[in-house]
Amino acid sequence: MEEPLFEQVGEAARSMTPRDLGVFRSRSHRRGIKVWFDSEKAGREHFEAQLLSRRYVDGTDGLALEVGFHAEHREVAKNEAVIELLSKRSRQWRKTLGEAAEVGLFFGADGWRRVSEVWLEPDLDDPELAFEVAARLVDYVSAIEPSRKP
Repeated sequence: MEEPLFEQVGEAARSMTPRDLGVFRSRSHRRGIKVWFDSEKAGREHFEAQLLSRRYVDGTDGLALEVGFHAEHREVAKNEAVIELLSKRSRQWRKTLGEAAEVGLFFGADGWRRVSEVWLEPDLDDPELAFEVAARLVDYVSAIEPSRKP
């Protein structure tokens, strides 16, 4: 039996992530994967790749895949502060992520914030998709995680 997509993403991302970022942690499910470092439990700030409805992205029917960083604190001000810091340091991470990385409101939860990109209508049958998602997730991890540290 073939391993689920996001379990494959997790294994590939773990093998590609620079070790100096900390202890790699992940949790995958049928529609996505969450990645964070060091603590046993995922925090409110983490990296994620997930499937979502295009209605959240562009208002049309279909599927989208989002890859990036999330700030999901209960308090909007905390999320704003995280994104403000990352925005101030954007020259560092834009070198790796380019203009595809958007800073903005979380899809479907206006209080949360993100630095992420969206792939419209991903081919879920593509045998290379897990590697492509993992590689891009590692780009986000490698570019943004150092920018989050003081």
